[in-house]
Amino acid sequence: MASLGTPAHVSNKKPLHCPTSKPKRVRCAVSPPAWQEGRRVVSISLVLSHLLLIPNRAVAEGSVFDKYVKRKKLDPLEAYVPAVILTEFQIKDLEKTLEGDEPQFSFCRSLLRSGPAASLRVNIRAVAQYASDSGNGKTAFNNVDDCLRSLEELDSLLLHASRKDPEASVKSMKAKISSALNALDSLLQTVPSDVLRKGKVIADSYRDPEDVETESLDPELQQLESIL
Repeated sequence: MASLGTPAHVSNKKPLHCPTSKPKRVRCAVSPPAWQEGRRVVSISLVLSHLLLIPNRAVAEGSVFDKYVKRKKLDPLEAYVPAVILTEFQIKDLEKTLEGDEPQFSFCRSLLRSGPAASLRVNIRAVAQYASDSGNGKTAFNNVDDCLRSLEELDSLLLHASRKDPEASVKSMKAKISSALNALDSLLQTVPSDVLRKGKVIADSYRDPEDVETESLDPELQQLESIL
């Protein structure tokens, strides 16, 4: 019979215990907990999203990675000057086409987008960069802005004239041409005299190939001619 101090449903017997036996340790190889793996994926995703979601404006104005990006190395100055001079000739030819009785305004617009004029923006900015390296950057880049602005306004006038807009006069077009040419002339004044002279020789050889024989050019000029 159970004792009075012990409830009937509770046994007063101690569980069997073997003092000589040691508890066994069970080892098993398991993968990291799911929450740990998930946290790792989230961390990587956050880093990637930070890199990929940089606003375009931040990239344009200068991001944290700018110091790792090197400016594209310019070609020699001699490679840009002849093209700028040839563009001057091209713009002057455009002006002559406006002197006819019925100017072809659409054709004039195409002249601004073909030949040396097609790469004018790149060429004059390169010349201005060289001028900046020699201490004349402010004047040179102002010339670049004036030239491009005049040509853009000229293109707009030509477009309106092709649509029979009476306010787009030939006189105003010639004024824009004159402004663009003056800016180009001023920009070329920043070029060293020897480079400018060689540039004119190369430009003349393209302009009037019969007047300037290729064999008369020194090897350096022939190499520059091949670049153009």
